[in-house]
Amino acid sequence: MRLLIAAGGTGGGVYPALSVAQTLISDWRLAITPNADLHSPILWIGGGGGMEAALVQRAGLPFRAIHGGGVHGVGWRLPRNTVQLVRGLVDALGLVRAYRPNAVLVTGGFITVPVALAAWLRRVPVLVYLPDIEPALAVNVISRVARRIAVTVEQSLAYFRGRAHRVVVTGYPVRPELAALAADPTARETARAHFGLDPNLPALLVSGASTGANRLNRAIAAFAPEFLRESQLVHLCGRADEAWLQDERERLAPDLRGRWRLHAYLHDDMAQAMATCDLAVMRSGASTLGELPATRLPAVLVPGEYEGWDQSPNARYLESEGAAVMLPQARLERGLQSTVMGLLADAPRLQRMRDSLARLARPDAATNLARLVTELAGAREAVPA
Repeated sequence: MRLLIAAGGTGGGVYPALSVAQTLISDWRLAITPNADLHSPILWIGGGGGMEAALVQRAGLPFRAIHGGGVHGVGWRLPRNTVQLVRGLVDALGLVRAYRPNAVLVTGGFITVPVALAAWLRRVPVLVYLPDIEPALAVNVISRVARRIAVTVEQSLAYFRGRAHRVVVTGYPVRPELAALAADPTARETARAHFGLDPNLPALLVSGASTGANRLNRAIAAFAPEFLRESQLVHLCGRADEAWLQDERERLAPDLRGRWRLHAYLHDDMAQAMATCDLAVMRSGASTLGELPATRLPAVLVPGEYEGWDQSPNARYLESEGAAVMLPQARLERGLQSTVMGLLADAPRLQRMRDSLARLARPDAATNLARLVTELAGAREAVPA
């Protein structure tokens, strides 16, 4: 089997595709050589300069970058995006012709549109996976040429009327180290020791996703001195805000400063960060739909708002299931402190949220997507049981 993967932009699309690739490598015992490129059983296409390049190469997979531009845009951005899309399509056609994949898996990011169109033009079957509840414009475009459409939850079926026969609910694939937390009774104790946290104080995880979130960081910094008198903080702030937040932390008394663990980003230690905390405050990107249930971590979700798309449907879904609390960005500054402190003081409610998250977990999601890919590639008889 030769599989082409196209995913980029944010961790919400990159991480599930990585989980599927790792599942295929394990189940099929594939030999991956990062420098093999066109001779590898799996080849990843992403954008130049995006976060995906480092993550994919870190995982030992061969990576190629192509041009690409958003499928939305007005004014001066529309001509530029159109030119970039055409350049990306030319790049993708050349790679599909040279690599000759049996199937193509695409998830998130603008780079997926030219890859999916190139595969369709070359009659290569495409599987598009929607990590979020609501599809962005790119996924809507790709779903019209995709052979199969995979979605995280049943609520997404409403967005694909007329294409329901091609839709499969798979769940959100999470990294193996995150999936293992729920089955490990020592995970919390081990994680607290790893971060040097007090085992007797509540801990809050704050994450603005892979790139940070300035408004969220400022809201946390505003009430950190009061919060740290009773609790401790593991804060993933993004590189852009790291310097001024370090200054804020240094102004605190030594005992409070020691309770604030500040990191620009975590990759290898993200599982421990989720295991060590009682509650999270984070954006409601696609990863929250898989990683919060997998780790049983209750959360206050502050949806990000972007051009042509926002994260509110993800937050509303988790809140409706009793697994999280949604805090709109307009209420962030005046509502964050009371919401966080109220939840940390309400142990029965946190337990009910953990129970809801356990019910939503889909540990078989990566296997489900791996099977769909192998079926599309024409390898049904070899799909692992």
